[in-house]
Amino acid sequence: MMATLNSPELSVVVPMYNEEPNVDELCSRLVAVLEKLGRTFEIVVVNDGSKDHTLEALLKWFKKYPDYFRILDFNSNFGHHNALWAGFEHVRGEIIFTMDADLQNPPEELPKLLEKIDEGYDYVGSWRLGKRQDAKWRDWASKLDNKLRAKVSDICMRDQGCMLRAYRRSIVDAVVRCGDYTAFIPALAYKFASRYTEVGMKHAPRFKGETKYGLYYLLRTHFDLMTGFSLVPLQWFTLISLGLSVASLLWMLYLLGRRLWSGPEADGIFTLFAILFFMISVAMVGIGLIGEYVGRMFQILQNRPRYILKNLYESASKQEDK
Repeated sequence: MMATLNSPELSVVVPMYNEEPNVDELCSRLVAVLEKLGRTFEIVVVNDGSKDHTLEALLKWFKKYPDYFRILDFNSNFGHHNALWAGFEHVRGEIIFTMDADLQNPPEELPKLLEKIDEGYDYVGSWRLGKRQDAKWRDWASKLDNKLRAKVSDICMRDQGCMLRAYRRSIVDAVVRCGDYTAFIPALAYKFASRYTEVGMKHAPRFKGETKYGLYYLLRTHFDLMTGFSLVPLQWFTLISLGLSVASLLWMLYLLGRRLWSGPEADGIFTLFAILFFMISVAMVGIGLIGEYVGRMFQILQNRPRYILKNLYESASKQEDK
């Protein structure tokens, strides 16, 4: 079935950064899956400033299927989050899917998400079935991240790192209207959804290439999620600080009593230093935590563009329909 880009039923958003080895495999499998669904569709690929030949590989598919593909080409790398955001701002479908380009979540799993959307859900998440096909440290970090997120917020997602998801247009529009510069899109959509569910998805090893999500990216996402959707970290720090203040006061009164009772003494000075260093480290953690919240406000106030679009490749006939 030919896609109708001006008003398709389905849109698939795929961010890419240096994914040249995966382009052909992903596009061929994705096109095959979407054609079998029997619905009009578009594939919105966001080239996030790739340094390899990702764009050239994508343009071959665009020339082959001009009514299927729309390619957003950034002038530099703006990050996975902003690439997704750009895709959301340009989609035209009523049902929007997101997926990564590494093929760890197979395109053949998309019908599972569509089935749940057809049941009336407006946002469908997913979790990875079986053993994750990633490095051990990534598996452990993801599990820890999910547990911490459950503790500090009311967002109940089984696997927030699985990007194979489906959204109704109303949810995507609500996300785009949000002014939070660093908002974690899956969590933000969860907040806006009235009916949310999840389904299990197969998980495969990365098809080719290297992962773009290192330890820093995972930590950055974790901080964005905690500080963007909950005040619990600040509240915890306040309670800990109050507890330490009370303990410090009691310790000071104890030492003052000892001085008045026994006179000046030098014993225990290293214990005092240890306590002092501990309290200073707690204060530094608190300053960093407050800085996270202040930094988020600073980014919003800067009002800088999330991305700069260098080129938009789409069917010429559909451009005339705008």
